[in-house]
Amino acid sequence: MSPYGGRAHCHEGSDVTDTKEDLARTPLHALHLELGGRMVPFAGYDMPVQYPDGIMTEHLHCRSAAGLFDVSHMGQVRVKGPDVRRAVETLLPADLVNSEEGRMHYSFLLNDKGGILDDLMATPFSDHVFMVLNAACKQSDIAHLKAGLPADCEVVEENDKALLALQGPEAAAVLSELAPEVATMSFMTMRDLEIAGVPCRISRSGYTGEDGYEISVPGDQAEAFARKLLADQRVKPIGLGARDSLRLEAGLCLYGHDIDETTTPIEAALTWAIAKSRRADGGFPGDSIILKQIAEKTPRRRVGLIGEGRAPVREGAELVNAAGDVVGTVTSGSYGPSAEAPVAMGYLPRELSEPGTEIKAVVRGRERPMKVAKMPFVERRYYRG
Repeated sequence: MSPYGGRAHCHEGSDVTDTKEDLARTPLHALHLELGGRMVPFAGYDMPVQYPDGIMTEHLHCRSAAGLFDVSHMGQVRVKGPDVRRAVETLLPADLVNSEEGRMHYSFLLNDKGGILDDLMATPFSDHVFMVLNAACKQSDIAHLKAGLPADCEVVEENDKALLALQGPEAAAVLSELAPEVATMSFMTMRDLEIAGVPCRISRSGYTGEDGYEISVPGDQAEAFARKLLADQRVKPIGLGARDSLRLEAGLCLYGHDIDETTTPIEAALTWAIAKSRRADGGFPGDSIILKQIAEKTPRRRVGLIGEGRAPVREGAELVNAAGDVVGTVTSGSYGPSAEAPVAMGYLPRELSEPGTEIKAVVRGRERPMKVAKMPFVERRYYRG
């Protein structure tokens, strides 16, 4: 649970619940307990929602120094086969065929109506496409890939790997002490490196709006690797609660909340993720609907919302116009520690989607003023090189 009074989420699209079942554990589970992590069920895993310093402190530390996140619950897969880039392109709207090796693409698995089955990262290499899938969707994603790809393509799950995210303005300085090569990597690139004697697949990416890296490491070496990073005083462990508030301030979607099978990338203001080359020829599920929406626009649109005071406006709150008519719903909401205001995302009719438009959110039966705001709510600080 979030100390701001609601559920804690992260972008993998599953709620933190209050009941524990037979939960999986990441390779860092024992370390989370040692560090005082408050563990909660999340997407089938026992995960830390926060550590003793609390969500607010963790959030601000990541914005000012460097935070270490365990995201090992996410799916890591390699798709192999002849002409694998073109094969994967039949299922998502990225341009993999013409991509540089190691160039990451934020993309989607789509249904026939253009709805988003999952958002993911796809990175082409010489003989495979590497994909990182959301935790709650990874099994259905893998089944979708296997069903949709040619018979001569193989989907290989890398279940023996952990995934760590080192995020924040000091992340590059910390990691470059162990591997100087990472300092010159550009945002959204991936490469294989040996770091402190550990074979790693590292990308300059993340989901906080800050500079940083995601590092895939062998599971049996993950704890020692994490301890090496945490030995640096600039690095603190960060849980799911701060991960959610960080991604929300950065205007980044949470699958299952801000985007799902009923929303298209165009409605979700993610048109930029439809590769320009794919807009000409299509060739992916739902292409006719999506290309029509690009040309004609959509009647509703995902927007950012900012409020007054400190009390957050949570997911599910109705949005009403001046006449009191319900015109939309909040899909994510929290207090933004860096924005120093309640921030939220939701869907509104296009005519109400311009920044500065005044709207009201209904919270416990009371209307609270909000304004449509440009996203991100705080500056993104990715390293472009």
